[in-house]
Amino acid sequence: MIVCWSVKGGSGTTVVASTLALVHAEKSPRGAVIVDLAGDVPAVLGLAEPNGIGVAEWFTQNENSSRMTLQSIAIQATANLQLISRGAGQFDSSANFAELCASLATFDLPVIVDAGCGLPSTDLIARASSSLLITRPCYLALRRAAQLNVAPTGVVLVNEPGRALGKRDVESVIGAPVIAEITFDATISRAVDAGLLASRLPNMLAKQLSVAA
Repeated sequence: MIVCWSVKGGSGTTVVASTLALVHAEKSPRGAVIVDLAGDVPAVLGLAEPNGIGVAEWFTQNENSSRMTLQSIAIQATANLQLISRGAGQFDSSANFAELCASLATFDLPVIVDAGCGLPSTDLIARASSSLLITRPCYLALRRAAQLNVAPTGVVLVNEPGRALGKRDVESVIGAPVIAEITFDATISRAVDAGLLASRLPNMLAKQLSVAA
């Protein structure tokens, strides 16, 4: 399970998570699953907004045999990629992320989680094979990341032209290796804005993130 997160909004977490999921779905014989805890994956993939049960509603069900399986609430995003949507509710302190991780393991597929902005649940991080911080080489973002007590296993660096900070600065502050760098390119923005990431995944973006997949 790969958990993608950021410490500052607008870092590109959903685009990175969705791309990793699409890459895994293409590579895996049985496809992959993306779990949307932030709520923006359907828009990035060009899907209609899900109106069924999502993770938020799943959390509110009793933790017994009557709870719906995650498989039953997953929707088909592409031919090889399943999506478990965020749902309409809010996550509170009662949300059992350990139970969520255990249920996700039953898929026996590559699982990518878009955890959005903020430090993810400790249960998510503990059970993840990779915890990826998505960040730009931004002083404010690195300042927030430096204040965290939990370090990611790796960093995906979204480069921007004109920034004074670079890969070595990011690694020094965060204390984790930059495992992938994304080059700013207008074709990526256009694909995302048009909701075409799933059907027209930019080759450069897929290639740059394949090392993190």
